[in-house]
Amino acid sequence: MLLVIQNLEVVYNDVIWVLKGVSMEIPEKGMVCLLGANGAGKSTTLKAISGVLKLEWGEITGGFIEFDGKRINSLKPQEIAEMGIIQCFEGRRLFKHLTTEENLRMGGYLLTSNAEVRLRLEMVYHYFPRLVELRDRISGYLSGGEQQMMIIGRALMARPKIMLLDEPSLGLAPLMVKEILKVIQKINQEEQVAILLVEQNTKAALAITNYGFVMENGRTVLDGESEKLKVNEDIKEFYLGLTQIGSRKSFKDTKFYKRRKRWLA
Repeated sequence: MLLVIQNLEVVYNDVIWVLKGVSMEIPEKGMVCLLGANGAGKSTTLKAISGVLKLEWGEITGGFIEFDGKRINSLKPQEIAEMGIIQCFEGRRLFKHLTTEENLRMGGYLLTSNAEVRLRLEMVYHYFPRLVELRDRISGYLSGGEQQMMIIGRALMARPKIMLLDEPSLGLAPLMVKEILKVIQKINQEEQVAILLVEQNTKAALAITNYGFVMENGRTVLDGESEKLKVNEDIKEFYLGLTQIGSRKSFKDTKFYKRRKRWLA
């Protein structure tokens, strides 16, 4: 396994207990999704892996994270990035005053030669040809979809072994969501980069991944192959909003529910 998380516990500001026992494994070249309602702890899990948790007054208080056979709990964010763990944050964080290509080059700060930078840029432009036209455009003026392409491209520049993608479809039109998720899947297959995808669009996430984990209230409560999760009655009811006969439940019905006991068995 490339990434192993075991019984991870996280506390913010010494008082807010956010993660209460998260366990998961991501294989080399794996394509895995992390599902759950808002506030379940998905983003906190990614931040714990990438090390930026410490910058937000968060602390790992239990369990461990192991990457490529090495414990990384106590490492600094830059040390974790150098190992090949690259996170794309929710909300498309970018250097808005820089051009598209300048943003991409920022992702390649670990590269040791101009030739390698050029090769990585060519790879990014291969996956996102639209960025070629926008290479000299100030990134703050790009559309949401164009910015998301650039953010993923910037992560590719850093030679990732695994990419942690937090809500890449957030705020995007359906056609753009489909295009970006398709490219993410292609990157996984062609570049052999492992993907851990946090996504509210459960149906889309399960369609492109091989395996999935479900979080609830700071814990992983369910996992399995994506194909099996698609037909799991709990997933269909609570995340896809479908009843056992295939009809869609109302928001009132799906928003409030009691966790099924067999999830905790």
